[in-house]
Amino acid sequence: MTSVWWVRRDARLADNPALVSALEDGPAAAAAVWTPAIHLWSGRRRAHLARVWWSLREDTGGALGVRRGPADDAVLAVAREHDAPVVWAAQEFSPAGVREQEAVAAALRADGRELRFIGSPYAVAPGRVRKGDGTEFKVFTPFLRAWREHGWRSPAPDADPDGFVRVESDVDLDQRAAHGDADDPLAERAEFREARIRDQLADFLAGDIDRYASERDRPDLDATSHLSVPLAYGQIHPRTVLAASSRLRSDAARKFESEVAWREFHADVLHHHPRAQRESLTPVIPEDAWATGSEADEAFMAWRDGRTGFPLVDAGMRELAATGTMHNRVRMVVASFLVKDLHLPWQRGAAYFRKALLDYDHAQNQLNWQWVAGTGRDAAPYFRIFNPESQAKKFDPDRRYVERWLPELDTPAYPEPMVDHKAEREVSLADFQRGKELR
Repeated sequence: MTSVWWVRRDARLADNPALVSALEDGPAAAAAVWTPAIHLWSGRRRAHLARVWWSLREDTGGALGVRRGPADDAVLAVAREHDAPVVWAAQEFSPAGVREQEAVAAALRADGRELRFIGSPYAVAPGRVRKGDGTEFKVFTPFLRAWREHGWRSPAPDADPDGFVRVESDVDLDQRAAHGDADDPLAERAEFREARIRDQLADFLAGDIDRYASERDRPDLDATSHLSVPLAYGQIHPRTVLAASSRLRSDAARKFESEVAWREFHADVLHHHPRAQRESLTPVIPEDAWATGSEADEAFMAWRDGRTGFPLVDAGMRELAATGTMHNRVRMVVASFLVKDLHLPWQRGAAYFRKALLDYDHAQNQLNWQWVAGTGRDAAPYFRIFNPESQAKKFDPDRRYVERWLPELDTPAYPEPMVDHKAEREVSLADFQRGKELR
């Protein structure tokens, strides 16, 4: 009997319970869906997804099929073509993911077929970690302790790469992958292979992990795992990462694991509060405090294009435009600048990151922006305002990071600061005080 494996954020053969289940009763038909929503992404992000699926197609001996259209239509069509009574998939918890899987389940059910879930993109599925009274955690540190105590399953066995039947595609992955950045040539497709990513994890844990706790905030140094992109596409599972890191007895390894836990905490928050994808969980300033109109739009574009006159902010935005990624410390600085120096709502920044980031994760993105804005769970207080100049001196002391992305930095071509940070900080603090008085 043939089953269908619906590829979602789990584009891998290793540690994939949904795929293992699909293969238990016979060969599996592996299908991914190029949905209309993907066309809202940046060209670089679409090309990266095509390369991820290209690598999975290679690992399945060319069997993976990619279909165009709404997921319910595409998955049902593959199930019918292969006379599959069951479709297996990893469960999603974001609002859009839930809507999509409900539509697929309804289409299959109406045709006498079934959608079965096993696994998720998380070590511990959202909603599983709760207080003793059954309520959600609102603060990260106790969530972290409970998350560790809850624990997670051991990685699932690797799937048989020869256990697939061929699914026809109507999306040309080679053509889609070719729409990437000119500096990211297709000749280096091996960089997208699952095996390379697992080697990357092993290399990090064998070496750079020792510097992680002390240097992870330094954008001028290479002290992070670089796993956020493969985690976002599911080329490696956090359970795989945690199983490997748990073998190390070091404070750096525990710190690394806590950063994985932040990803899971934010997914848990969004699971309990779907409105958090668009609304502030805790409004902290009056609505009239936000900048509007043409000047606000011009300020946003200067921020987006890296033309603020604040080197650390501009370097971060240039890095994002050039690579689709940005160092985590710099993400906090550029987000704080948008919200508290330019007085623009966090939703505008989150929407831009959603389009531009290669490692985009919906819960992580929205709740990280709320953390900086002071509106989320266990967020930085609104009155915590990052000073981009002091942050640069502390975390990029030799200016290696800013000089890498701003070749015109010491020339007349580089703009003067677009705002007076000290003055805008006072405006933000006054707005916060007004908000307290109104609550």
